[in-house]
Amino acid sequence: MKKKNRKDKTLDRRELLAGMAGLSAMSMVPPAFAQAAQAAAAQAAATGKVLVILELSGGNDGLNTVVPYGDDAYYRQRPNIGIPKNELRIIDDHFGFNPGMAGFESLYKDGKMAIVHGCGYENPSYSHFTSMAYWHTAAPNSGDEYGWVGKLADSIAPSAPSNYLVNIGSKQSLAVKSAKHVPVVFDDPNRFMREAFAAEKEALDVVPDIGEVENPSRRFLLDIARSANDASALVRDAWSKYDSPVDYGVNDLDLKKVVALLDAGMPTSLYYVSYRNNSFDTHVFQNNLHRRLLTYTSDAVAGFIRDLERIGRADDVALMIFSEFGRRVPENVSLGTDHGAANAMFVVGNQVKGGHYGELPSLTKLADGDNLAYTTDFRKVYQTITQGWLGHNDSANLLGGDFGTFDLFS
Repeated sequence: MKKKNRKDKTLDRRELLAGMAGLSAMSMVPPAFAQAAQAAAAQAAATGKVLVILELSGGNDGLNTVVPYGDDAYYRQRPNIGIPKNELRIIDDHFGFNPGMAGFESLYKDGKMAIVHGCGYENPSYSHFTSMAYWHTAAPNSGDEYGWVGKLADSIAPSAPSNYLVNIGSKQSLAVKSAKHVPVVFDDPNRFMREAFAAEKEALDVVPDIGEVENPSRRFLLDIARSANDASALVRDAWSKYDSPVDYGVNDLDLKKVVALLDAGMPTSLYYVSYRNNSFDTHVFQNNLHRRLLTYTSDAVAGFIRDLERIGRADDVALMIFSEFGRRVPENVSLGTDHGAANAMFVVGNQVKGGHYGELPSLTKLADGDNLAYTTDFRKVYQTITQGWLGHNDSANLLGGDFGTFDLFS
């Protein structure tokens, strides 16, 4: 597919947003929308990088995702659920992707996917809630009020511009909780608006400009009200204009919505989406279900990259994929796998140097509980993303230390 000229595409976005500003006179759009659209247009003209994070909730089985068919220990540990070599999508002389992952295979062979092995942390928790909180805050075995993505937004943009951080989901993730930013959180763009009784709605749609407000609490509430109205209008308008021929497969994982906002010039640098409902918690009869889940994920991610190419933004976006833990190495008696520790992470994008990163965990020298011993602190991947992609070096505050980086980006 031929890439569109990025400069031309930026001009298209400016023209689009200029047109969007004119909608403020329509009764369906709040008056403040014009000002918000103009601000978005100005920020969209910048050439900043965008980070999209995809969470695979439930604990994805990394060993049956990136299958080490070249290691006989894999088949000894998994005599029933181990995937035969002749069914895999072979990517080199040691690994093959799960049979359902045509999209990942294509991305990897095109040099657009990095696989980071052995990601985890010391003293792992096998609780979904606890381990996910550790990944969300980048603070294993401790507590933190704010998420690492929220802290990243605070560190990069402390003046807290509107709509800098978007979380697409049914509820806000701890990962995006921020001290200075109010994340835009929505699920269905068509229903993204402030909830109110019918008699209250007209009044809530207009936030009056009453000049300087000395009371900090009142000023905060007015700012939140304006942000909510402006963001909901921007999101609904962007989604109404989105029209793509790209096939994302059965489940687009909300990545279509990210492309819609990018194409409309939403001034967002950080997006957070997830495969929800602990879908990857595959304790029983794993293989068929797991293959379907990976097919949906693989198709959606490949479609996302193609859609970014279509709008001329593929060089601006990196996608990071993680799960809260992996699965134990041996299969269980129910032909599934139980909660484990170390796992693979993925980074995808046009500017990614594809290949394998990190030391391979041993399948014979296992950690406690028949688990893979982690070889890469997951915060090294976070630091690689923040420094190598976003060009922001504040690992001490964001991650609690310096974990080093991989040479992962062009």
